[in-house]
Amino acid sequence: MLPSRSVHALAGTSTRRTLSSLARASGLIQRKMSGKRNGSELFSCRGKVLTVDTMNANVKKVEYAVRGPIVQRAVQIEKELKEGVKKPFKEVIKANIGDAHAMGQQPITFFRQVLALCSYPELLDDNKFPEDAKNRARRILKACGGSSIGAYTASQGIDCVRQDVSRYIERRDGGIPCDPDNIYLTTGASDGIVTILKLLTAGEGHTRTGVMISIPQYPLYSAAIAELGAVQINYYLNEEKCWSLDISELQRSLQAAREYCNPRVLCIINPGNPTGQVQSRQCIEDVIRFAAKERLFLMADEVYQDNVYAEGCAFHSFKKVLFEMGPEVSNTVELASFHSTSKCYMGECGLRGGYMEVINMDPGVKAQLTKLVSVRLCPPVPGQALMALVTNPPQPGEPSYAQFITERTATLNDLAQKAKLTEEILNTVPGIRCNPVQGAMYSFPRITLPQKAIKEAKEKGQIPDMFYCMKLLEETGICLVPGSGFGQKEGTYHFRMTILPPTDKLKIMLNKLKEFHQRFTEQYS
Repeated sequence: MLPSRSVHALAGTSTRRTLSSLARASGLIQRKMSGKRNGSELFSCRGKVLTVDTMNANVKKVEYAVRGPIVQRAVQIEKELKEGVKKPFKEVIKANIGDAHAMGQQPITFFRQVLALCSYPELLDDNKFPEDAKNRARRILKACGGSSIGAYTASQGIDCVRQDVSRYIERRDGGIPCDPDNIYLTTGASDGIVTILKLLTAGEGHTRTGVMISIPQYPLYSAAIAELGAVQINYYLNEEKCWSLDISELQRSLQAAREYCNPRVLCIINPGNPTGQVQSRQCIEDVIRFAAKERLFLMADEVYQDNVYAEGCAFHSFKKVLFEMGPEVSNTVELASFHSTSKCYMGECGLRGGYMEVINMDPGVKAQLTKLVSVRLCPPVPGQALMALVTNPPQPGEPSYAQFITERTATLNDLAQKAKLTEEILNTVPGIRCNPVQGAMYSFPRITLPQKAIKEAKEKGQIPDMFYCMKLLEETGICLVPGSGFGQKEGTYHFRMTILPPTDKLKIMLNKLKEFHQRFTEQYS
C-alpha cells in the first residue's frame, strides 16, 4: 500500500494531466476557430492573381480602333435610343467597319443554298434547290467526317477545298501553277496574317524582328505586332498621289529601322485599307525587287481583289507578278498571300472563311507552320465550305449560273457607284478632301480642323480627329473611325468611313456629315 502522501501526489498528477489535456483541447479548438476566422479574413482580403499590373504587358499595348471608344459609345447610344432617350437623330449609322451584310448587302443566293444543304442534309431531297447546289453540297459533305460539317477537318483544311482554291488561283493568274499543299485554309484572312507573323517574330533588342507596314494601315497589323512583341516599322503612303507607294519611302523607312531592329517583313495591302488605292503592276514589280534586294519576307493582303472600281485600275496578284518576273526572283522571294470570304461581293464576314498561299517557304519552316495551325485543330467548317463556293462558283451551263452572275455583278456595280458618290459629295465640302476610291470598301478623306478645335481636344486629353468623330457621333448618330486609329502623318487629320450603306442611306449620311462639318468649322473658327 502506498503512503497517503503518494496517493495525493498521484491524484494531483492525474488532475493536472486532465486539466492540461483539457487546456490543450480548448486551445486546439480556439486555434481551429481562430484559423477559420483568419482563413476567412485571409481569403476575403486576398488580392487577384491576374491584375492589370501582372498581366501580359504586350496585350496592354494592343489597340484596335475599328472597334475602339467611338464604337463603344455608339453601342451605348443605341441602347439609350431603345430606352427612349431623346437624341437629335433616330438611329446610329455604323460606317466604321466593313461589315457588308450588317449594312444591308444581300448574300449570294447560291452560297446560302449550298450552306443550307450542308447544314441540314435532309434538304437534299427538296426539289426547291437547284441540282448544282446539291452537287456542291454532296461533294463537301463527302469530304467531312461522318458526312457532317460539325466534324473536325484536317488542320490545313478540307483537301477538296484546297484543290478548289488552287485551281481558282491558277485561273486568276493566267495558268501559273499552284500546289494545293501550299494552301492553308484560315479563319478569315486575319488568322493567316497573325500566324505568319508568329513564325517571323524572333530575336531580342537590336535583333528583334521588324515588320514594315503602310501608314495609314489596317489596325490588325499594329495590334498583332504589339501582341507578339515585334517592332513596328512605318512607311508612309503618298496622299498627294492617291495614296501611292514610293520605293524611296520604303528605302528611307528600312534604313532608319536597321538602327534599332532587324527588319524581316514587308506587308502590303492591295487594294488598300483604309485608303482604297489600287497598286499598278509596275509598283508591284518595284516592291518585289525591293524585297528581293533587301531580303524581306513579303506578305500580300489581297482580300479586296474583286473590289476595283476606278477606270484604268486593275488588280494584279503579287504571285502572278512575281512569277512573270522570272526565276531569279520567283525561285527566291518568300511570299504569303491572303484572301477572305468577308469582302469582295461576298461580304460573309461572320462565317470566317479564308486562305493563305505560301511561296518559297523553307520546308522545315513549313512543317512548323503545319504544326502551329494544328494547335487550333481546324478553321470553321462552314467558312471552309463557303471558300469552296467562292473559288468554284456556278459555271456556264449550270442551273444557278445566270442568277449568280446577276447578283455578283449587281453587288460590285453598286459598290462602284457608291465609291464615286462618296468621293464626289465629300469633295464638295470646304475643309474635306477625298482621294478617288479606286477599290476596297472605304474612303479616307483628310479633314481640316480649326486651331480652336485642336486646342480644345488637347485640353480634354483627346486626339483632335477623335474629338471630331465623337462630336459627329453625339450630334448626328454617324459612327466613323478617326484617322489616328490607322496612323497618319503628323499634323494631318482624317477619318475612315465605309461605302457600304444602301445608296439612299449613304446620301443621307454624307449630307449629314457635310452639314456637321460646316457647323463644326463655324463653331471653332
